[in-house]
Amino acid sequence: MQSSDSERSEDNTAGVRRQTDERRVTWTMLLTGATLLALIGTWLVWFSFVIQRKHNEEDIRAACQRMMPETVERCVDTVIIQRGGVRR
Repeated sequence: MQSSDSERSEDNTAGVRRQTDERRVTWTMLLTGATLLALIGTWLVWFSFVIQRKHNEEDIRAACQRMMPETVERCVDTVIIQRGGVRR
């Protein structure tokens, strides 16, 4: 009778370990997925800002070329600074 009790106890312990391992794997997968999602999202936001800034600068340069062809660079720098951008 005692051998069957010890076998049940070992089976129960193995089952608890298996459940703990499954939970650990689930949490690891969840954290890995969340981290990957955050990295991709951060990169997409940064990339959209870079593209938007490039298009804005092209629009400003085209407008300055039409209005003040002799001082395009000065016009571009002035407009970018007035809009809150950083001087190049």
